[in-house]
Amino acid sequence: MENYKDKISIKSWAEEDRPREKLSIQGRRALTDAELIAILIGSGSRSETAVELSKRILHHYENDLNKLGKASISELSKFRGIGEAKAISIIAALEIGRRRNDTEVKAIEYITSSRDAYNIMRRHLMDLNHEEFWIILVGRSQKVLSKELVSKGGLSATVADPKIIFYMALQQQASGIILVHNHPSGNLKPSHQDVDLTRKISAAGRMLEINVLDHLIITDLGYYSFGDEGII
Repeated sequence: MENYKDKISIKSWAEEDRPREKLSIQGRRALTDAELIAILIGSGSRSETAVELSKRILHHYENDLNKLGKASISELSKFRGIGEAKAISIIAALEIGRRRNDTEVKAIEYITSSRDAYNIMRRHLMDLNHEEFWIILVGRSQKVLSKELVSKGGLSATVADPKIIFYMALQQQASGIILVHNHPSGNLKPSHQDVDLTRKISAAGRMLEINVLDHLIITDLGYYSFGDEGII
């Protein structure tokens, strides 16, 4: 068994190697992901430094910050040396980073392409471990009226009731709607149920003179557009 008494604490490291001091002297870009997380953690345990603990956490999530961003408080708290407070700090920091990335995109007022719809909705649907179904309501000239959550589901499905969808659309006098849901599995290919639901809602929309303009499937890696693929 490894003798942890021989572990060297971060305080014993050369000043330029300590994460906090390294950031102060060399700038934020000089730090590795593990060193940045170590700053959030603040301290490790008797058996390992904060940096070593951070490396272990990152290794568990395959050194993928997107996967780490999906971790829950309870999942992170299972790591020795990570309590609820430290888990919350990690989650909060990753969420701030995600929101910063979103705010760098200018607010979209009009939808001219599937990419516009994706940019509006990606912040709501990325990093989720369950399915959600949303709609974007648009008025004349494709002006965005609002985005509405229709339902939440489990890991592989959610229920989208056409009655609720068109009730929301009629309330805001929308002339068109865009259907949006996520696939937590990362699979961008639409299921048979996705295709059937899209056709069903599109048919109902034609009767009410509310056009279903598109249906997007969103994952952490991108999106699939029914409109771009000619399914609608």
